Amino acid sequence: MANTSALENGHGGAAEATPPSILKLALGSLGVVFGDIGTSPLYAFREAIAAATGHQGVPDRGAVLGVLSLILWTLTLIVSVKYVLILLRADNHGEGGTLSLMALAQRGLPKPSRWIVLLGIVGAALFYGDATITPAISVLSAVEGLAIATPQLQRVVLPVTLLILIALFAVQRTGTGRVSIFFGPVTALWFAILAVSGFVALLQEPSVLMAINPYYAVRFLFTHHFIAFLTLGAVFLCVTGAEALYADLGHFGRRPIQAAWYGAVFPALALNYLGQGALVLGDPAARENPFFLLFPDWALIPVVIIATCATVIASQAVISGAYSLTRQAIQLGLLPRMRILFTSETTTGQIYMPRINWLLFTAVVVLTLLFGSSAHLAAAYGIAVTATMVVDALLGIIVLRCCWHWRMATALATLGPFVLIALTFLAANSLKILNGGWMPILFGAALVMVMLTWRRGTAILAEKTRRIEVSLRDLVTRLDTKPPHRVPGTAIFLTGNPDGAPTALLHNLKHNKIIHERNIIMTIRTEQMPRVPANQRATISELSPSFQLITMSFGYMETPNILKGIAACRKQGLAFDIMSTSFFMSRRSLKASKHSGMPVWQDKVFIALAGSADSATDYFHIPAERVVEIGAQVTI
Repeated sequence: MANTSALENGHGGAAEATPPSILKLALGSLGVVFGDIGTSPLYAFREAIAAATGHQGVPDRGAVLGVLSLILWTLTLIVSVKYVLILLRADNHGEGGTLSLMALAQRGLPKPSRWIVLLGIVGAALFYGDATITPAISVLSAVEGLAIATPQLQRVVLPVTLLILIALFAVQRTGTGRVSIFFGPVTALWFAILAVSGFVALLQEPSVLMAINPYYAVRFLFTHHFIAFLTLGAVFLCVTGAEALYADLGHFGRRPIQAAWYGAVFPALALNYLGQGALVLGDPAARENPFFLLFPDWALIPVVIIATCATVIASQAVISGAYSLTRQAIQLGLLPRMRILFTSETTTGQIYMPRINWLLFTAVVVLTLLFGSSAHLAAAYGIAVTATMVVDALLGIIVLRCCWHWRMATALATLGPFVLIALTFLAANSLKILNGGWMPILFGAALVMVMLTWRRGTAILAEKTRRIEVSLRDLVTRLDTKPPHRVPGTAIFLTGNPDGAPTALLHNLKHNKIIHERNIIMTIRTEQMPRVPANQRATISELSPSFQLITMSFGYMETPNILKGIAACRKQGLAFDIMSTSFFMSRRSLKASKHSGMPVWQDKVFIALAGSADSATDYFHIPAERVVEIGAQVTI
């Protein structure tokens, strides 16, 4: 494990790259990593100033400077310090994200903890809530610029938004490889527009630079009391997508992301927010849409087009993240198997999951129609993201203590303040529950229930199967002592428990009364690391002259491919001919029971999830014509 020493020292991450590689990766990260946070100026300051003054109120100088100071210091503390300086170093063999952090924390503890798993499940479930809101609010906020350019176009905003969303989800099957080459340059142009437009407006009202002083943020909080608390919920919109910094660590590495943030993204965001503040100081009426009013009339349509492209890129990043997170959840045993299609011959990270794509599409379209505008969607946004940030900080404390071996006092002093900050923002955002914040809570709660049900149900099923299993070694001994009729060829039996005889093997003996000349008992394991090196892919044990036990290991970022795994076994001397090999698999028919350990309703949910799972043949990439399935009925 090459990364172990680096991890323990708190450095981890991708391998050090040469300066040209860092620049190239930093440019690529602009679109994928920073697309979401880069489009937040479209609506964040507008919503924050509206919350601070009331939607009909005229903002005074103190309110404008206070809101700006809160935005700038929220970006500094949450993004620059918490994510870029600290959490980017907490990598799991180069990968980031809530589930990677969960796996890392689990590995650092003396024994697995259900509380750590629960935190990971909650964080993952809430990410999906974010993934449904981001495309809707981002694209809507960009297209709304049409109404600023030509008020008569207000009626086409919603139809145009829906058309863009339909096109976005329809092209997912083709993969992002061909268009991703444009992501970085388009987003770089977008950040240049943010910086220049903000800087020009700032020159008209340079006194707005006073907002850099945190005194104005503190004064606003202490003088406006409950209004300031309400405003925090809107201020948090400026860091939407901040968790993508960590989730996309494995795609670009720590240093390119840091270089892009400090060198381009943070300065552009700060300048644009300051420019919007300067505009509102000079013309309070500009609070209605301060971003688009930064531009002259002739530039509005081109800016709307570029903004729409930027929001599509931001949405693409979230959709791709949902695919990756789902694959991790499947591998970690939190969701049933689902079909995964690879859209690139060279990049394993570019995947497409039809079921997730169309579930997300349905949710996004329903949200768009239900809320109708970015201002209304802003009321639903924030709860899921703040709760995820609380989870990340709590897991981070465990990693600092157990993996980096810091003292608990030091770990708490480092990330404890960020737990308090995230809880404060969570409390402020909780006031939005009745105005739409219920949606991500309901969505996240449903997914938590699904993941916990699947995890508990599979554990109960495995335990029940284990109680009735026959010892594999005892069975092999009996078969070698008194062998049944043998047929030529190789039989591979898949099992989750290498100590017990596979159900398919027992049924084959019971009904067909034969065994093959050569029999392989195969177990697929998911390791608490993103990817398993090829030389550690498989271990082979000889049980007898006619029986072998093979354990295949895959990382939670990988999709198991048995044929590729067997190819790795050839280097260990395993002779294999696919044309003389049959894969025996058991297909279980589940029935609910009052004594399963779960309520009957949860049994039924688990049975429905199991029925929706893709077949092991497809998931493990086994040639269908070489598979023999043997059915069995099991009461759970």
